[in-house]
Amino acid sequence: MPGAVVPCGRGRTTSPGVHRGRACALRSRRRRAGGGVSPPLPGMSGGAGGSERPEERQRFPPPGKSRPISALRQNGLLQALVREAGQPAGAEISEELRRAQEEWEAVEEIQSGLWGTLASAAPPISFNEALQYFQTADLSECRKKVQATVRRQGLAALVHFLFGPPRLQPQLQGERELALAMAQCGLDDNERVHMRILQTIYKKLTRSRLGCPRYGAHWEELGFQGADPGTDLRGTGMLGLMQLLYFVMDAQTLPLAHEIFKLSRHETQNFPFCIMSVNITRIVIQALREECLSRECNRRQQVIAVLNDLYAAAFLQLYRLWKWQHKTIADSGFLLKELEFSAKKKPKQLLKSLEAYVNRGPAADGLLRPSPAPGDEMDFTGVCDPRVELEGEARLI
Repeated sequence: MPGAVVPCGRGRTTSPGVHRGRACALRSRRRRAGGGVSPPLPGMSGGAGGSERPEERQRFPPPGKSRPISALRQNGLLQALVREAGQPAGAEISEELRRAQEEWEAVEEIQSGLWGTLASAAPPISFNEALQYFQTADLSECRKKVQATVRRQGLAALVHFLFGPPRLQPQLQGERELALAMAQCGLDDNERVHMRILQTIYKKLTRSRLGCPRYGAHWEELGFQGADPGTDLRGTGMLGLMQLLYFVMDAQTLPLAHEIFKLSRHETQNFPFCIMSVNITRIVIQALREECLSRECNRRQQVIAVLNDLYAAAFLQLYRLWKWQHKTIADSGFLLKELEFSAKKKPKQLLKSLEAYVNRGPAADGLLRPSPAPGDEMDFTGVCDPRVELEGEARLI
């Protein structure tokens, strides 16, 4: 109404014209301080030349630019949804929203597990492709740690020279050094090929088409000791994973790998599958360094292929004895000790058993108990017999 009086604090009054004048003066001072543009109202754009508040830009990124899941969660996206639904900010989050938040966190874990993408996007890798990678990779630091053969002194060196196995031919020594360099190479999260090897092993053993996070309890289900397989490769490095990759990618040994993995999850005869695999690779490395495989390598003009076959043959022998003699984890140390003896003293016999298994087929082999030739029986120590002090290479890690 014209001439109406408006309250203006502490009992004083003023006319509407004076009130509007003060408001204009206040806006004028804001223009001079802020460059001549009045700030936009909260939640609205400022028009031409206007700008959003910093907190608004942080919460709502420009169109077309994605934000990581962790950033969305940290900026309170879920809490904002709760408030929009009419729930107070400090109230208890409903069970449904709590489950949704857990799913977001699970997706984030998978996303960050492999190079910032989903683990299932990693394509499987063949053994030959992985081997070609190591043949061309820079392994100079790993090669510096390689000790190709066991050093012998005095009488032991003389006896080995006179009565020991032949030396590896010169043209094969480079392949031996490559195998031992891989054994010195650790699992690297930044190497795509390393991660593909790990994912392929997981998919083949579990028969899953989906990948898995880099870390997690799922690796314990495969027989590793913890959430990180890299910590269990001591002494074998990437060669331990390469031999396991060969085991699950070769069509002739994949059925055996599945049978052994199934036995490792038996109610009473269970054992850590991948840890056992790492121990068998250790035995193979020792047999190579002690030149126990030189004769077979020279005959076949191959090194890595002989190592893989000996690995599979030792795993086959372990499987047969474990299954038919009803062994348990308490017998693992003694079995590994005997496998080490066979790999070093009777590698040809082990390799022949693998050849017979492949030719006969997994189905027929499953019906036959192992029957060693007379005089070649392997006498395994029982659980109740006196404990044998094992060497470091034979102990189950």
